Amino acid sequence: MQFNSWPFVFVFLPVTLLLFFLVPSGFRLARKLVLVFASLVFYGYWKIDYVPLLLGSILFNFAVAEGIVRAPQPRFSRLFLILGLVLNLLLLAYFKYANFGLSTLGSLLHRNVAQIDILLPLAISFFTFTQISYLVDVYRDRRVHYRFLDYALFIAFFPHLIAGPILRHWEIIPQFVEKELRSSREDLAVGLVLFLFGLVKKVLFADSVAPCANAVYAAANQSAPLTTFDAWLGTVAFALQIYFDFSAYSDMAIGLARLFGIKFPANFDSPYQATSVIVFWERWHMTLTRFLREYVYFSLGGNRRGPLRQVFNILATMLLSGLWHGAGWTFVLWGGLHGLYLIVAHQWRLVVQYLRWNLDHGIYRTASVLLTFLAVLVAWVFFRAPNFAVAENVLSSMIPLHGVTVPQRMIEPHGFWDHILPHLGVRYLPVDLSAIERYDNTLYVVMALLAWCWFMPNSQQVIAKYEPLLTPVARPALFYLKIDAKLGLALGFLCFMVARFGYTAEQTPFIYFHF
Repeated sequence: MQFNSWPFVFVFLPVTLLLFFLVPSGFRLARKLVLVFASLVFYGYWKIDYVPLLLGSILFNFAVAEGIVRAPQPRFSRLFLILGLVLNLLLLAYFKYANFGLSTLGSLLHRNVAQIDILLPLAISFFTFTQISYLVDVYRDRRVHYRFLDYALFIAFFPHLIAGPILRHWEIIPQFVEKELRSSREDLAVGLVLFLFGLVKKVLFADSVAPCANAVYAAANQSAPLTTFDAWLGTVAFALQIYFDFSAYSDMAIGLARLFGIKFPANFDSPYQATSVIVFWERWHMTLTRFLREYVYFSLGGNRRGPLRQVFNILATMLLSGLWHGAGWTFVLWGGLHGLYLIVAHQWRLVVQYLRWNLDHGIYRTASVLLTFLAVLVAWVFFRAPNFAVAENVLSSMIPLHGVTVPQRMIEPHGFWDHILPHLGVRYLPVDLSAIERYDNTLYVVMALLAWCWFMPNSQQVIAKYEPLLTPVARPALFYLKIDAKLGLALGFLCFMVARFGYTAEQTPFIYFHF
């Protein structure tokens, strides 16, 4: 069930809220049971066969954590931890990476290796990583102990179950334990505003540029020639699609939790405004970055064992990040590219510190933002392309080694640009990407969304005074919104537009639902 689907918006969410509020706030156990049951229904709507897998994973990891806590000697606690980590990773490896391994083996042996008929369980990466972090935290501090119902709700709570954020136990479970699960009028208002912000971003922003990206990469997949303009436009369109898609999901997840009086940590903080790839990863999927930093990078030694070891640790962590995003070598290369970017960025920081340069001025910041965006954009090609051949086709078209080319039908015959562009070395090609009906409309949308990414504050910033997150919003906004009748009318109009355009359109899943 998608957050942007009509069954969720008009059936599941209202019914869940109704059941939740029908139970008096003092009956905490009953309210928790309502949320656990609703979360299992939410997960089972996709495929009920995998509900036992989710429940089994929760039961197994809770039992392992109990074993770690109750073990008579530290070495037994360590054995329980190893058992939990190995079985969690084996489960993830079987469902997500078995066929990837078999296809890789077949390529090495130059043989057709039979694939296993496996349907990837929804959200297995997210609930597995969440539980791995819990086991490690329990091992590090064996005073950590929760009741099973609180732990089960922590893992299965539907606002974060499918695509994060990847939560830490100390962020969420105390809210279940210490509070009466009471949702105030402000909680409902803030939650609804964030949810509607996300719904608008998904339907009106992300889905509006998706056809352009899909058309370009579908053409590249068929080995069709791409113009320089099409390759850049399609790649920028995908960069905007995944940006607003994940931004929308993060807003909706935080808003849904807030409807029930629960606060989530920040997970998305205007990453295209980042001045370096280091800052980009501090703002993009922030809870995944935190997980990789604390449980992979630091476990490998971080920067404590010399510069060469730090380079290795960064590369290993980012390669794992790429593999986590998808079982394919294009994802691995995407992670490796970001690893190289991070290494260069760290070295540049050392140079600036050593030379004591003062680079705190607008020109440098603007150039840094544009360079960071360009580096991220190149890496997105490998993330979006289904294989290396498609990525090579797109990248070779983006790099105008033989001159800049544009599609012939985007230029008005005998118009201004028709006389100017040929003198600048631009060539026209009779390439027809039928999915892009109007180049001018698509270009205007892309330019408007780029401006939004670079200059507009994000959703959490503009309602910062209502404390939408578990921790204070990091950076002040240029302006703030007041949640009142005027904002309600504006959001009502936007929801009308969402319903008008989204009701007849095919509902597209969130990109991160695939991971």
